[in-house]
Amino acid sequence: MKIISANLNGIRAAAKKGFFDWMQKESPDVVCIQETKAQIDQLSDPVFAPEGYYRYFFDAQKKGYSGTAIYSKKEPDNIRTGLGWDVADTEGRYIQADFGHLSVASLYLPSGSSKDERQQLKMEFLDKLEPMLKEMARSDREYIICGDWNIVHKKIDIKNFNGNKKRSGCLPEERAWMDRLFGDDIGMTDAFRVLNQEAEQYTWWSNRGQAWANNTGWRIDYQVISPKLADKLESTSIYKDERFSDHAPLIMNYNYDI
Repeated sequence: MKIISANLNGIRAAAKKGFFDWMQKESPDVVCIQETKAQIDQLSDPVFAPEGYYRYFFDAQKKGYSGTAIYSKKEPDNIRTGLGWDVADTEGRYIQADFGHLSVASLYLPSGSSKDERQQLKMEFLDKLEPMLKEMARSDREYIICGDWNIVHKKIDIKNFNGNKKRSGCLPEERAWMDRLFGDDIGMTDAFRVLNQEAEQYTWWSNRGQAWANNTGWRIDYQVISPKLADKLESTSIYKDERFSDHAPLIMNYNYDI
């Protein structure tokens, strides 16, 4: 089973850059998209409905903002949208597809970089998400939560650690939350790091300056999985041969059938 997670920073812009052509060549079983920045009625062009895939969207109420989506080869048993609180639901930040005993979700965690109020909202989002993730880690179901979590975990996950420790996404309290996520407190697993412990494995680069050219990046896109799926992991890669947005797609292969 191949799963791709990709923040597209606008699904229409990414389509023009060849994302869906690349996706069909990759032939993933499931694609989790974040930041669609579109309403479903704006996606009538056939490019957004590639042959062989079911598609599901959870749009933000505000046009041209946020939004998540899932494409899958197999028709899900059930689709869930939202998490039950305002910012998650009005901004289209969570969509989940259920396949038998496996749930695959696309999550777009808020950024706190624009102003202090959004950072506070981000931390409240994490507080509300934590008990749900604990339940997932201990559930009989298996979960793969793909997405842009807007937080680096460790020093290895960011090029300029010391220069960013006071910036949203690299704050000590955010990284401490990630410690809990991947530690005993919550108990989920960072799928990428099970297979790859190398430095400079980034998934996002600022559009300012020469961040992409100099690989001055952040690893903020994850596939967060139930711990019992760790031994099902086969391979992983971050696709950087083409640029569809300011993020790079994260690809994981699992020895698992849906």
